[in-house]
Amino acid sequence: MDWKLELVFVPVSDVDRAKDFYVNKVGFNPDFDERPMDGIRFVQLTPPGSACSICIGEGLNDAPPGTAPSLQMVVSDIQAAHDHLKGNGVEVSDIDVQDWGHFVYFADPDGNKWAVQYIPGRDA
Repeated sequence: MDWKLELVFVPVSDVDRAKDFYVNKVGFNPDFDERPMDGIRFVQLTPPGSACSICIGEGLNDAPPGTAPSLQMVVSDIQAAHDHLKGNGVEVSDIDVQDWGHFVYFADPDGNKWAVQYIPGRDA
């Protein structure tokens, strides 16, 4: 039996602002944005090529905004990822080269932290 991680909740204070950030600045795909009932808004966003999405919304969780665990994506070209984020106005770190990977870091408007990693010798 496979156990697949397919959705991670990211707590935000302003759903529209967060959706705009993830879609228009980071480049996630806007998969779903619905209000299935009063008090609930479910927004699902997926990084290009990923089998795992994030969800943001209203009435989904009582976690305070900005308290998602550190999240990480893996890419095949760290320079291109850095340039994409920076070019879209995301405050992104310089590339941090380590023996186990090359990284850039950023946070969403609520302070949820992200790492983007390139693993030398492995395609993303």
